[in-house]
Amino acid sequence: MSAQTETKQTKTFVEKLKGFKIGFIPLPLYLLLAIGYALMTFADKVPENDMLAALGIMTVFAYLLEEIGKNIPVLNSLGGKVLVVTFFPAFMVYKNWLPESTVKVVSDFMSNTNFLMFFITLLVVGSIASMNRHTLIKASSRIIIILILCDIIGSLVGTGVGMMLGMSAWKTYFFIVAPIMAGGVGEGAMPLSMGYAAIIAKDQDGIFGQILPCVMLGSLVAVLCAGALKKLGDVRPDLTGNGKLIDDPNEEKLASLKGGKVEVNIEQTLIAGVVAISIYFLAVWVEHIFKTYVGFHIPSPVILLVSVMGAKMLGFIPKEIEEGGNSLYGFTVKGITPPLLFGVGVAKTDWNKLIEVFNSPAAIMTIIATVLAIVATAYFVSKALGLYPVDTAIAVSCCSGQGGTGALAILGAGDRMELMPFAQVAVRLGGAMTVTFAIFLMGILS
Repeated sequence: MSAQTETKQTKTFVEKLKGFKIGFIPLPLYLLLAIGYALMTFADKVPENDMLAALGIMTVFAYLLEEIGKNIPVLNSLGGKVLVVTFFPAFMVYKNWLPESTVKVVSDFMSNTNFLMFFITLLVVGSIASMNRHTLIKASSRIIIILILCDIIGSLVGTGVGMMLGMSAWKTYFFIVAPIMAGGVGEGAMPLSMGYAAIIAKDQDGIFGQILPCVMLGSLVAVLCAGALKKLGDVRPDLTGNGKLIDDPNEEKLASLKGGKVEVNIEQTLIAGVVAISIYFLAVWVEHIFKTYVGFHIPSPVILLVSVMGAKMLGFIPKEIEEGGNSLYGFTVKGITPPLLFGVGVAKTDWNKLIEVFNSPAAIMTIIATVLAIVATAYFVSKALGLYPVDTAIAVSCCSGQGGTGALAILGAGDRMELMPFAQVAVRLGGAMTVTFAIFLMGILS
């Protein structure tokens, strides 16, 4: 082999190496980031309460785990990258495989900064602002109908399966089925356990610890369902809108990360971000007003969601904010989702709680049956109502997740992050309906 040939091969190898990426990060830059993290960790010099350190650590692990998940056969068709990025870190914490400093910095950041709400606010405002107004109106009204039917059928199927497997209707519905559909942990399982405790005069912490594993496993089943639905959409393109719920000839296609590049206007993107933060401020204030002077608690995420959807439906969002929302959405999905999922796995997913439910095969089957009933109902009813069944089922299945964290994982597994506004409707509205009805029903039957 001549020296010239060897030089060419070396250059080709170097060029390929430069072109290789971990997520969106070129390999040389990723290695620099990883080496910096390793040196800082081994020297025991990881800064505490440091946002840059937390985001850097989350970036190091998140995109590497995402690449691993995308390349695992079979699992990669079932939302493997989300499963690996979210649940494997929880397992690593359980096994003490992550450095203590890493766990502490990431957990403190996730607990003290409300980073999840930051993500949801940007994503909801960005995606709604860039939607077609008429499409949003049509899809929202139909989603509510589907959501009500899913709550009813999911409750009946889940309770029925639990009874067939030897559990009482009381235990099955109130402690397994209702918690799954309650809208997550903070806005679902927590108020549900408080309501139960007040009615049956038992310790609220004990009730919460009993229902939390069901919520977590329900979310995991929904993630797997979303991955399977994505695969179905790939095989049957006629069943999916690839992020749209309804086929509207007047709708301008939202430029997404699945297709081409998103046109970015920095000023418009920043304006959309400021709009998102402004609405969040107002939502927090309105929550306070309702709680203090009306005696009724409406969570700020619900107020934010309703406000943005209302403004869009009424045509109050200017064109420049719509365009800025488009690029804001693109930045949020590509730049924030994987690190946030890793943070959720480290700080918000308790592996011990997740595996507790595996001690009861009857409970496992009931959870699976409940989530499948919700997904199947959404799938078939959406076809009758003129919606894309794959996308609708993925969005509505978020009502059986861990609230915002569950919706993030479910939509990530289904590669349908555009549906976050509808997922929030499913989580918030569906959860509120379930919590209210379950507490009311327990009060009547006690």
